[in-house]
Amino acid sequence: VVRDHVSEADVMNVDGRLIVERMKEKPQMVELFQEAFEGEPSYGKVLNAVAAYVSTLVSSSSAYDRFLTGDSGALSSEAQLGLEVFEGKGGCMACHGGPLLADGDYHNLGVPTNPEIFQEPLRHIVFRRYFRMLGVPNYRNLREDPGLYALTEEEQDWGKFRTPSLREVGRTAPYMHNGIFATLEEVVEFYNHGGEENPNKDPLLATLNMTEQEKAALVAFLDSLSSEPVAVEAPQEVISQITVLGDN
Repeated sequence: VVRDHVSEADVMNVDGRLIVERMKEKPQMVELFQEAFEGEPSYGKVLNAVAAYVSTLVSSSSAYDRFLTGDSGALSSEAQLGLEVFEGKGGCMACHGGPLLADGDYHNLGVPTNPEIFQEPLRHIVFRRYFRMLGVPNYRNLREDPGLYALTEEEQDWGKFRTPSLREVGRTAPYMHNGIFATLEEVVEFYNHGGEENPNKDPLLATLNMTEQEKAALVAFLDSLSSEPVAVEAPQEVISQITVLGDN
């Protein structure tokens, strides 16, 4: 995952050889690589180092977790009402159950196309290249993300996406596969209307007719699914230096 995000042309498009040269220009980084890997920087070591750091970013217990283990005061009264909506009227548990609050399955929710993808040239270029690399037919004329279809090329999979975990959802905006919604309030309103109609829309989605109080409570519950922020102390800026070779 780290490698693809660094090197793929539709993400950072960085040459691994250039990364190594940049690392070698920083004496502090050379020392750190020597300490961690007993050797000088290499592209593989850079990827391993980033992956090792990312693996430390683990969520702690959320207010919802504490509520489930018997701390009745962990959730506000509004969030508790939201939990009732989540488990009942909202039908959220149909796809967002279990420890990760996700079923791991694919669904078409009728999410509208995000026009910004096609209004911003660089985003449109990335969109085209991504589906070209996946071999999606007629990728030049796509105006919506085909979802699972990009891998299966089965019409019934058009617009289906894997259910994401709701853990930390309060701080992972924007929402949906294309970032069409900026807030949880917008997401809840979308589900309240049952999504946009299309031939592949999951039958689980239907108009919910939630009240304003229920919608606000559901947002409050979703916010309770985030743990305390991970404290990250940014390192001091590492200044590049010209490497001196030999004795002169």
